[in-house]
Amino acid sequence: MVPTILVIAAAMHARRAWPIMAMSDRPAAASGNLAQAQHFPSPGAPTSARANHDSMANAIRALAMDAVEQAKSGHPGLPMGAADVATVLFTRFLKFDPADPAWPDRDRFVLSAGHGSMLIYALLHLLGYETMTIGEIKHFRQFGSLTPGHPEYGHTPGIETTTGPLGQGLANAVGMAIAERHLAAEFGDDVVDHSIYVLASDGDLMEGISQEAIALAGHLKLRKLVVLFDDNGISIDGPLALADSVDQVKRFESANWAATRIDGHDPAAIAAAIEAARKSDRPSLIACRTTIGFGAPTKAGTEKCHGSALGAEEIAGARTKLGWTAPAFEIPAAIRAQWRTAGERSRPARLAWEARLAALDAHRRTEFARRIRGTLPAEQLAAAVAAVKQKLAETPKEIATRSASEFALEALTAALPEMIGGSADLTGSNNTRTKAMKAMKAADYSGRFIHYGVREHAMAAAMNGMALHGGVIPYSGTFLVFSDYCRPAIRLAALMGKRVIHVMTHDSIGLGEDGPTHQPVEQLAALRAIPNLKVFRPCDTVETIECWQLALENEHGPSVLALSRQNLPQLRLGFDTDNQCKHGAYELVAAANGGTADVSLFASGSEVAIAVAAQKLLAAGKIAARVVSLPCFELFLAAPEKERGRIVGNAKVNVAVEAGIRQGWDAIIGSAGVFVGMTGFGASAPYKELYQHFGITPEKVVEAARARLSG
Repeated sequence: MVPTILVIAAAMHARRAWPIMAMSDRPAAASGNLAQAQHFPSPGAPTSARANHDSMANAIRALAMDAVEQAKSGHPGLPMGAADVATVLFTRFLKFDPADPAWPDRDRFVLSAGHGSMLIYALLHLLGYETMTIGEIKHFRQFGSLTPGHPEYGHTPGIETTTGPLGQGLANAVGMAIAERHLAAEFGDDVVDHSIYVLASDGDLMEGISQEAIALAGHLKLRKLVVLFDDNGISIDGPLALADSVDQVKRFESANWAATRIDGHDPAAIAAAIEAARKSDRPSLIACRTTIGFGAPTKAGTEKCHGSALGAEEIAGARTKLGWTAPAFEIPAAIRAQWRTAGERSRPARLAWEARLAALDAHRRTEFARRIRGTLPAEQLAAAVAAVKQKLAETPKEIATRSASEFALEALTAALPEMIGGSADLTGSNNTRTKAMKAMKAADYSGRFIHYGVREHAMAAAMNGMALHGGVIPYSGTFLVFSDYCRPAIRLAALMGKRVIHVMTHDSIGLGEDGPTHQPVEQLAALRAIPNLKVFRPCDTVETIECWQLALENEHGPSVLALSRQNLPQLRLGFDTDNQCKHGAYELVAAANGGTADVSLFASGSEVAIAVAAQKLLAAGKIAARVVSLPCFELFLAAPEKERGRIVGNAKVNVAVEAGIRQGWDAIIGSAGVFVGMTGFGASAPYKELYQHFGITPEKVVEAARARLSG
């Protein structure tokens, strides 16, 4: 942690020299050229302290404008405008250690405004992160560099999350704050006690996901969450006033946040506001009024420095205006030394934390380390899965797979205490809360179930943040049709390779009377199109527990479990120690008498039972057929070609059955294969009538197979 004495001294000094701006003192909204609004050290400011701050902030500005200029691509305006805010945060408050970027109790910094990536790259370089060399800065936005256009988690050490799609980072931070409070409740503040800081832009706060995220954070009173709003009044199109007139301070206050406005170029005001936020009993917004492109002589305060290189002439003028005489990409030794000292500031705190961790009893220490690593308790998981399968072998269940999921979760959540569940106001429909789970709330963060409310966008992104934070495995539920609301966050989880599990029920026209607005038709194909996402669609209770096991073991990517509303027969009878679903596809029913099949029937989820019924009808008609269950396309298509060929077989006719569109199935049945499914939207009616109306029945499958055989 920042030494208390220094923080208090800084705060006292701040209040004496540069008081926080009152709301009425806020500069007017941006319009036209704000270059003249730039201001430099106040006459009453202590010269040496302010000069040191300015030189350190200007190092960020210089690296940002030089890197963007060399790349001829990028966003110099935000790093130049937010440099003062970042300098105060990273040199006085943020708890981190470049020597150990993954220190579990570090503060997290989320650059939600990912387009301003040179801000974080400059900081990482100046603070002494080993891999962020000046060579990487010079190769900004170039192939293979550690400085891509937008920050990428897992690619660049020191980056906490992948940002760029605006609003996602802010919602990730809410999830990080949830994970921090939950783990603190479980392991104690001596082990878990850190803050989550966000730098957000106007665009982040205009995106709809931001409202969902801030409402959830305010409701849970996530006091360790601080949002620094780069309030520069400029968007790509021009002045923000062209499209927005929201008072963000009032907006956040209405969501139960502490909120204030300050001058974002006054280091003492920035420090005092952060210090106040650290003492708040709720999340905090600090609206930092800044000038975009601060220092640029003609483009500062305008959209001209938002997303384009400044140009050589403007950069020369900025150097003069800022008093920066060093050549491009060079940082004077004295300024570099100040930054490196700031980078080492929290090392004693890290070493003290390591000592406290070592002092824990062996069980708690080992358990904490296991959860942070993300390692599953293999024996407990295997035992839980085996116990569920044994019960199903003894007493088969004809239930909906959403209910089968709840049955599985009763065992899994008991075996894996790191599992944190939730639902978007559909708990009773998604069946994601077990009997033993208590709800998480502001008064008790130890609960393992989160009521997200009707906030699918923020729910999905917050789960990403929880997974990024580490120590928990998040899962939550909504209807499959609302995967469209979750899709941006699911895509980012896949890109980042994080274990996040989405339980998506009511997975077809089988949901019935709610009609086509709620009946997913194209969603399965759309989700299967996302790289590194596994979509599981189990056909019965046994496949459901197996798919849950695979989702939990899928450490490097997200998973979706698409589950039925309607009851389904248990097709897998007896006790099977092997996880058949791990192959992605397997032969569920062989051709009669073990003979060669004339027809191979492929299906997923609720339609597997239809395929099994069709196989019996075909057998009665002297046509040999087999049934292949396909619970996971991605696992099957990743198998070796020989294995795929064995499962697909060489029947004369391949028929696929799924209550969705055909897209994606040709990779399995071939373009000559027959597809029985949907070609348009559904309708409102009892589900059995819908299956009849749309021709997804055993009889129609038999008819299609016969027609192709005779053709």
